Amino acid sequence: MNSGTKIDIHELNASVADLKRECSSLAEKETLTELRQLFTCIDNTTLNGSDTPSSVYEFCENTKNTMVPSPDGPLQVAAVCVYPSFVTLAKKQLNDTPIRVASVAGGFPAGQIPIYLKMQEVRYVVDNGADEVDFVINRGLFLSGETNAVFDEIAAAKENCGKNSLLKVIIECGELLTLQNIYDASFLALCAGADFVKTSTGKIPVGATPESAYAMMLALHDFREKNKKTVGFKVAGGVSNHNDAILYGLMYKKIFDVKNINNQIFRIGTSRLTAQLHKLLTL
Repeated sequence: MNSGTKIDIHELNASVADLKRECSSLAEKETLTELRQLFTCIDNTTLNGSDTPSSVYEFCENTKNTMVPSPDGPLQVAAVCVYPSFVTLAKKQLNDTPIRVASVAGGFPAGQIPIYLKMQEVRYVVDNGADEVDFVINRGLFLSGETNAVFDEIAAAKENCGKNSLLKVIIECGELLTLQNIYDASFLALCAGADFVKTSTGKIPVGATPESAYAMMLALHDFREKNKKTVGFKVAGGVSNHNDAILYGLMYKKIFDVKNINNQIFRIGTSRLTAQLHKLLTL
């Protein structure tokens, strides 16, 4: 479950600095091309304690009507992400679109509930039509060295997702203390069957950072090299402007040596970026 790889922090920081410089030098045409790709990778998210059926209905309507032009036709976001009680509503509103419905589960955002309740919640959202499950790990277990318990929870969640729902595992990198822990938690999630690994819940002060995302992507890269299997990456928590989004997209391309990204391998969880990119791409 542990790759045995040790993170070289100095090398990682230097790589992130190089990527930031490269992003700042992109021409306008290159920037717009990047943003079109990134728009289709968005998980448009509403996870507010004040969400209501009417607000989620309006959110879904706005999401499916938010499109940007491209040479190949109008582009839409990849998914919406909602609380479990709104999955049925979202599924109904988006049924005639390619937009997928994701739901958080597993005792979001802390993950500090018994495993049988976590699995009940996973089954609940899948039974109500969730195409994707954003499952949060118990960071307390991981930091206490109970990695087998964390593995078992993720594996059980994957099993309860069935064959038709993706499992996106949230490691909450802002609470894992070190880049090595972030790498190890990501690799653990991959070994347990995650379809995506995700940086953050967006519910703590420290969400995604370029350094933590880089450590996670290294885990994905190493897992792919060992197992010949590509698993997706989702950045969330504080990705509020297009420059941040471009940096994470470029980072993925560099680490995995690909020219393009798509929503099968890359996602951005956001509640603010959708409108910003729409505005930039429809001027």
